Amino acid sequence: MDTRHLARLAIDPAAKRRPQRSWVAIFIVIVVVTALAALLAWPRASDNIRKMAGKASAAPAVAETGASPASTATTPSPTPAATPIQSANGSVLTVSGYIINRERIEISPRFLGVVKWIGVKKGDPVTNNQVIVRLDDAEYQARVHQAEGTLAAAQAAADRAELQFNRIARLAKTAVESAQTLDDARLQLAADRANVVQSQGELELARTYLEWCTIRSPINGVILEKLARPNELVMPQSFGGGRGPSTALVALADPADLQVEIDINEADLSKIRMNQACHVSPEAYPDRTYAGHVAEIAPEADRSKGTLQIKVQIENPDHFLTPELSAKVDFLSP
Repeated sequence: MDTRHLARLAIDPAAKRRPQRSWVAIFIVIVVVTALAALLAWPRASDNIRKMAGKASAAPAVAETGASPASTATTPSPTPAATPIQSANGSVLTVSGYIINRERIEISPRFLGVVKWIGVKKGDPVTNNQVIVRLDDAEYQARVHQAEGTLAAAQAAADRAELQFNRIARLAKTAVESAQTLDDARLQLAADRANVVQSQGELELARTYLEWCTIRSPINGVILEKLARPNELVMPQSFGGGRGPSTALVALADPADLQVEIDINEADLSKIRMNQACHVSPEAYPDRTYAGHVAEIAPEADRSKGTLQIKVQIENPDHFLTPELSAKVDFLSP
């Protein structure tokens, strides 16, 4: 190959060197920009003057609206727990509860039977010993008649045994009858008299069942619920208190025997004592106030809620007080 052509393709060593002036220019530009940024960020006296002027102008606006600077915060401050304060009427604690009947009576049948008649409905007033329900009593009337016949037969057998004993006793005195015959007659008379007593018991039991077919109100009160209808089959079944499953016919209570049921926080128990005087005001009629007293303090607290149940007896209640409505109770100071 020709060396002249190779020499023509070779790169001049001067052309291989990079120009240094471009790097110098870039470095100068960076230094200048950094210096300008630092100069703009440096705090000046004029900025402080503008901030103070802005705060002074904002103060009158707060005064005019009546709002404090803290009220403009987006997160509200937590509300402190309410604490009982002794009011002007002398109460040391005011709480709300519910009006209840002191005793709610649910009347159930004593045996399996069919409802023949119900003479009351919800809200009806009833008096003590008033007939409110009748069950079908045909079977028990038949049992009474059967027991009466059994008693009559037993009484006749006892009379015959008594006559026989008296006859043998007279003959035994003349030695016509033996002493053994006399003893047998005496024992037969005793057995027949025992049958009479047994038959009398069976008759009384049959009459008791017949009487149970007529259900009466045990108190003066008002019907709260009518839980059965005519021609329904009912039975005496219950699974404990607390208004659990039952087969009651009606539920009734005395409207003149009312209480207020309250759950008291454990922190306020020191303000409560038995027979403490109270004022009761129903929420539906806040202008009406009734005298009362603490009648019951539960012997066991509710751990999950940290409360203790209190019952306040209402003195002289009237028709304005309705069970299951809320009422406010003021516990008075000693």
